[in-house]
Amino acid sequence: MNWRRWRHRGEYLIFRVIVCVVGALPTRTIAWLSSGLAFVFCRLLPRKLTRYEIARANIRQAFGDRYSDSEIDGIIRGMWLHLFRMVTEIVQLPRKLRLSNCSDVIEFRHRDELVRALCTGRPVIVLSGHFGNWEMATAALGQFGFPAGVVARDLDNPYLHNWFARWRQATGHRLISKKGGANDMVAFMQNGGCLAMLADQDAGSRGLFVPFFGKPASTFKSIALLALQYRALICVCYSRRLDDDFENNHWVKYEAGCEDIIDPDDYDDVDAVRQITERYTSALERAVELSPEQYFWVHRRWKSVPGQRRRRAKKAA
Repeated sequence: MNWRRWRHRGEYLIFRVIVCVVGALPTRTIAWLSSGLAFVFCRLLPRKLTRYEIARANIRQAFGDRYSDSEIDGIIRGMWLHLFRMVTEIVQLPRKLRLSNCSDVIEFRHRDELVRALCTGRPVIVLSGHFGNWEMATAALGQFGFPAGVVARDLDNPYLHNWFARWRQATGHRLISKKGGANDMVAFMQNGGCLAMLADQDAGSRGLFVPFFGKPASTFKSIALLALQYRALICVCYSRRLDDDFENNHWVKYEAGCEDIIDPDDYDDVDAVRQITERYTSALERAVELSPEQYFWVHRRWKSVPGQRRRRAKKAA
């Protein structure tokens, strides 16, 4: 047995211990601990380690002069606070969220429109971003009898990967590998199924550049191509944290909304892929504006720049 397998087992053991501890903690205690961890990340750890400058630059890029420097610092602190709480909620989700208490945990916005889209018999692509608790919305879909193929990257640690695969099944879904899972995605589309995925990652130099908060961002073309090929409706959804209600002993409270529903049948010209991609990216942007402190600003959404691939090709020549 090589050292890597031992390391993976050690990581998994530590993870399971944390899961057991977190699973037993009351919500108020978790909120207090998350606040302390957010303080450590923002005030005590080196800013390079916490990618503070990246987050700050991204927020300034997105909102311009709308927020002062101190307000941006507040958004970053809120981001870490939300992230730490979200991790604990994911651990507790299969045990805490049930059909009987779904309406106590989640306030639905545009629910009827989403249900109608899911009941058309056509394939559906549910899109979200690194905003709010993206797992909460998909878990709610499973509770209401709409299982989905959740597209995600394989984890490097196989033990952790298998745990999350079982976790997906517990919330009513199936995990599809982002790398090498094309056949599974096509099968879901051909059978009129539902795919769920995050759509705000940088797609590299080969992506389609569309505006995100006013700046071109490399975005995957595959979502629009799938929708056009299989007549799949695109539902742009989000779930954002609402104010806590500790006095009434509520676990958490989220708003789950459907910001837009895109029918590819409405697009029949040569620019359909770009138009669809721009529209769902704009819908994700509107969702983020509702609670900017719940967006994951430390990931490099604008990492790739237009023309980068051509410049590299010229340099190589």
